[in-house]
Amino acid sequence: MHWAETSDTNKRGTYSLDIRVKKHMRLSSKSRYAVRVLLELARHKEGDPIQVGVISRLQDIPVKFLEQIIRDLKKDGYITSFRGPKGGYKLMADPAAITFGEIVRKFEGESDLVECVTDPEGCKLSDECRVRNVWADATRNLYESLDAITIASLLETSGGNLNDACDTSHFKREEFY
Repeated sequence: MHWAETSDTNKRGTYSLDIRVKKHMRLSSKSRYAVRVLLELARHKEGDPIQVGVISRLQDIPVKFLEQIIRDLKKDGYITSFRGPKGGYKLMADPAAITFGEIVRKFEGESDLVECVTDPEGCKLSDECRVRNVWADATRNLYESLDAITIASLLETSGGNLNDACDTSHFKREEFY
């Protein structure tokens, strides 16, 4: 996870410790796209392998970027590849065993919402800090929530319709098959 900056001129100078911009946490595109790839492959688990171009169009992921994500997912045993004219990719892992938290950790690393949770020495106020435990709890709760959601559970709640699981409503699926 990285911290993305959002300018907020109305708040500038009002934060302690000379923070001049409002910051929020964002997952990288790799994490978000990896979840979408796994959802797409889980939806077609019993069918033929799906080609990269099809996944790219269905999920609106650039092919070159998708290939990097697929390489990582394949290396870790989530998916497998098939060569030939009917080749492509299939899900190897059980979708009920793949959690969002696992995928986020894989692509983002283990991360806390704020640095002082794992590095209290990095903050001059850590000895007297009254909110450090709040940040630690929030981080733990975030990962517990992500760990409670599996690829299979999201497919079940969306009825297998990925348009409900993630916004791909601008595509007509039959165009790609």
